[in-house]
Amino acid sequence: MKNFGEIMFTDAVQVEQSRRGSRDGYAKMTARPAPTGLSDREAAFIAERDSFYMASVTQTGWPYVQHRGGPKGFLKIINATTLGMADYRGNKQYVSTGNFKIDNRVSLFLMDYPNRARLKLLARVNVEDVVDNPKLAEQFFSEGQGRVEQLMTFTVEAFDWNCPQFITPRFTENQVRDVMKPKLDELDRLEVENAALKDRLAALGA
Repeated sequence: MKNFGEIMFTDAVQVEQSRRGSRDGYAKMTARPAPTGLSDREAAFIAERDSFYMASVTQTGWPYVQHRGGPKGFLKIINATTLGMADYRGNKQYVSTGNFKIDNRVSLFLMDYPNRARLKLLARVNVEDVVDNPKLAEQFFSEGQGRVEQLMTFTVEAFDWNCPQFITPRFTENQVRDVMKPKLDELDRLEVENAALKDRLAALGA
């Protein structure tokens, strides 16, 4: 696995970093030993995600970003350098799949909006038809997602954690429900007590 800066800090990027005064700090980052793979921290973060963004490049050089979503943990951790997922039938444009035929490099952004955390992964993707690897399809399958059309395996070459600045916290319906549950339970209890009190008052009035 490479250091993130080795891949992303090209000559043009380094010139811009120097011009804006950040080159020294990022030079130290690039000089650090590259990780041997994803640590427990990255693995735990990935296992909790229910969506991510995937960027590829078209044959004519245009960047293309897709959103991928599913149940929590649908992006599977195979080992310290490999991730995988089942790709389900969508709108049948196949832009990303076509891009991979020309250039299999991808960038993945995994977001944790409530905790304002972001993990960036640089990887090479391999795409297989389901019929060619039924065991892998079974491993990647997530219940309720629909028809699995193909399988994607990502070999991670580098990763980096982004700072939380400018990440606006957002919450899923389940996360809001979990936060609100104690308050909702309390309201239910008060409604029951209120109904019982009304019954007692009505009985006294009678």
